[in-house]
Amino acid sequence: MELENIVANTVYLKAREGGTDSNKGKSKKWKKILQFPHISQCVDFKPLIDMKYSYVIDQQPIGRLLFLQFCEEERPEFHRYNVFLDSIEKYEIESDENRIELAKILYDRYIRRDAVNAVDILSEDMIVRCRNQLDSAHRELFTDCSTAVKSFLAGRPFSLFESSMYFHRFLQWKWLERQTVTYKTFRMYRVLGKGGFGEVCACQVRATGKMYACKKLEKKRIKKRKGEAMVLIEKQILQKINSKFVVSLAYAYETKDALCLVLTIMNGGDLKFHIYNMGSEPGFDIPRSRFYAAEVLCGLEHLHVQGIVYRDCKPENILLDDAGHVRISDLGLAMEIPEGESVGGRVGTVGYMAPEVIDNEKYTYSTDWFSFGCLVYEMIEGQAPFRARKEKVKREVVDRRVKEEQEKYSHKFTEEAKSLCKQLLKKSPKSRLGCHYGRYGSREVKQHEFFKTINWKRLEAGVEDPPFLPDPHAVYAKDVLDIEQFSTVKGVNLDATDDTFYSKFNTGSVSIPWQNEMIETGCYKELNVFGPNKTRSPDLILDLKPEPEKTGCFPFSRRKTQSARSKPVPIKDQCFLNKQNKINDEVPS
Repeated sequence: MELENIVANTVYLKAREGGTDSNKGKSKKWKKILQFPHISQCVDFKPLIDMKYSYVIDQQPIGRLLFLQFCEEERPEFHRYNVFLDSIEKYEIESDENRIELAKILYDRYIRRDAVNAVDILSEDMIVRCRNQLDSAHRELFTDCSTAVKSFLAGRPFSLFESSMYFHRFLQWKWLERQTVTYKTFRMYRVLGKGGFGEVCACQVRATGKMYACKKLEKKRIKKRKGEAMVLIEKQILQKINSKFVVSLAYAYETKDALCLVLTIMNGGDLKFHIYNMGSEPGFDIPRSRFYAAEVLCGLEHLHVQGIVYRDCKPENILLDDAGHVRISDLGLAMEIPEGESVGGRVGTVGYMAPEVIDNEKYTYSTDWFSFGCLVYEMIEGQAPFRARKEKVKREVVDRRVKEEQEKYSHKFTEEAKSLCKQLLKKSPKSRLGCHYGRYGSREVKQHEFFKTINWKRLEAGVEDPPFLPDPHAVYAKDVLDIEQFSTVKGVNLDATDDTFYSKFNTGSVSIPWQNEMIETGCYKELNVFGPNKTRSPDLILDLKPEPEKTGCFPFSRRKTQSARSKPVPIKDQCFLNKQNKINDEVPS
C-alpha cells in the first residue's frame, strides 16, 4: 500500500510544480475558458459595483492595475501621483535605520514646491509639517499627504478612468469573475486531511494552474448533525476575510453530494506537526516562536477588528505556506459578535478553552487571548500547558487544571516569554492581557516586551524572512492511507427543502482572491491586451456587434444555441453609452 501513497504524492507534487509543459498547470483551453465577452455583455454590471475610488482602486487588485495603466498610458500628468503613493508604501515598511534617508529623498523628489516631480496638490501646511518632522522619520510622516493625493485621484482622474476602455476592461474581468463554478472548474489531487464534515484535498484550477485546498462538507453529514447554520457562518466569515494571516476563501460551490470551500493551500503543514516531529526535541527556540506568535497575533487582530471571535486557536489550526509564513485556518467555530454584545457556548478544544468558556459564561474576545497563550507556551515548551502530549486523562481533569492550576515554566522560557504567557493565561479575563480594549486588544499584546524586536509594519507587509523554509519537495501531511475514512451516513435524505440553504452557500468566486489568482498566475498579463496604438480591441467597441461563434463545417450537425458570451444585450443606459463613446480631454488646473 506504500506504492499508493508514493503515486498520490508524486502526482500532487508534480501539480504543485506546475507540470512539465510551459502552461504551468493551465488547461490547454485556458484562453477559451477565460475569453472576454463583448463589452455589450458587461455594461449592465456597473450599477452592481460600488463605484467609488476606495472600492475599485483600493480594494480590487485588477481595478488598481488598470487604473495605474490608464494613468501611465493615457494621462501621464496623473501618473506621478500613483508613483508617489507607491513610494510612501515602500517608506512605511522600510527598516528603522533606513527611513531617515528615504524620508529626505521623498521630500526632495515629491514634496518640495520646486521638485521635478512635485505633487502640486499638497497644501503649504502639509509641506511645512513634513519638512519640520523629517528627522523623526516616523512611519506616519506622509500619511496626510497620501490621504490628500487619494482624495484628488478619486475626483477628476477617477471620473476620466470610468469613461475609458480600461474601465470597460475591468467590467469584462468582473463578468469572468461571476461565471458559474462547478467541480469541472478544478482538478482534484490527494487527500490532505480530515475536517468535521468531510475531507480536505488538494485541487488545482484548470484555467490558471493555481493550487488550493478543497474542504468538502458532505451534505448528508451536515443535515444529520444539524450543522447548516455553522457551515454557512464559516463560509460567510471566510468570505469577509482578506488577511495575509488567515486562510482566504477563493470559491464556494456544490456538487451532488457535497458543499465545497476552496481555500488557500498551505503546503508547509501545521504547527503541531513541526513542534513534535521536526527537531531533536519538541518545541521551537524563542526567535522562531516569536515570529509565529507575531503572525498569529496579526491574524487574530484582523478577525477581532472585523468583530469575529475565533474560538479554536491551537497548533493544529496554524498552517505554514511555501515560504514559511503562517496563517490561521479552520474557522468552523468562529462567530461574529455585534458591537457591545457578548456570546456564550462551551466551544473549543479541551486544554485550550479559557476558564470562562468552560464555565459557560458570557465572553467576547478574551477566550482567543487565553488560547493564544496556550499556543505560545506549547511552541516554546514543546508541550501544552495543561495536558501532556498523548496523556490519557479525562476531560473534567483537564478543565479543572485550566481553572485552578498554575502552569509550570522550564529553562526554555526567557523572562519576557514567561511574562507574556503568564499574562495571557490569567484565569480571570479582567486581569488577562489583551482583554481591556475590546476589538482592539491586540494593541496591548503587541506592546509586550516579548515582541519588542518585531517591526510590525514589515511583518504585516509580509517582507520579514521566516525562520524556517519548508522543503518544496516534501508533503507535510499524513500518508493517504493513514487518514481515517468517514463512515457512510445512513437514514438521511436530501430534498427540495435543503435547496435554499445550498443556494446561499453556492456563490462561486470570491472577488479579491480570484483577481489575485489571475495576476499571480500570469493570466492577467497575457489576456489584458488592447488594440494597436492604445486603441480599443474589437471586444471593447460598443457599437461593433460581436462575431458569431463558429458552428463547424458540417451543415447537418446539431445547431448550438448562442452562448451568453457572444449574445448582444441591449444597453439600457443611453447616458452611460454616450459617456463611454467620448473621452473628455479636460485637464484640471
